[in-house]
Amino acid sequence: MKINKKKFIYLISPNKIFRNFYKDLNEVLNTKKVYFFQMRLKNYSFKERIVIGIKLKKICNKYNVKFIVNDDPLLAKKINADGCHLGQKDMRIEEARSIIGNKIIGVTCHNSIKLAKVAIQSKANYLAFGAFYSTKTKKVRYRASTKILNKVNKITNLPIVAIGGINSTNYKNLLLNKANFLAISGYIWKNKKLKPVKAVKILR
Repeated sequence: MKINKKKFIYLISPNKIFRNFYKDLNEVLNTKKVYFFQMRLKNYSFKERIVIGIKLKKICNKYNVKFIVNDDPLLAKKINADGCHLGQKDMRIEEARSIIGNKIIGVTCHNSIKLAKVAIQSKANYLAFGAFYSTKTKKVRYRASTKILNKVNKITNLPIVAIGGINSTNYKNLLLNKANFLAISGYIWKNKKLKPVKAVKILR
């Protein structure tokens, strides 16, 4: 996976698709700062997620953004996504690999070097750590500090994704500590002061 330093955003969808979402997503991806886009929809049926996923994949293809499905390798295969992201409670990497083949598989490692080593051995394509800051997007059970980024960089060359409460005031600290990608959702989609495209443009 080639890392382009200008494309450091790992954008995660809002939990619900709102009215102007597809238009906003086009504008955001057109800034050329987003490398990954993850579809994370919790309260939709499998059929609904197929329909939405096909639309999202078209938009991602248009801007050369990698389209990732959260939690569900079977859905990723069905809509021919670029890969899937697995939490620690989802299926094992080997099983996901048998479903989606040589696509991207990313793994949540929370704040644990031990989990990172398991993911590296199982041939994950990237490792995600967090939460680094407080966030309203998900309940935070694990807190990570920049020390974990430095430790992981010593044991692997795999891309590292930082997640959790990332915004315009704290993102640079994570990039300086060698996070390759920043997973962002709330700051873009639930920003009360800035529209999504403006929120992204501030991150440079």
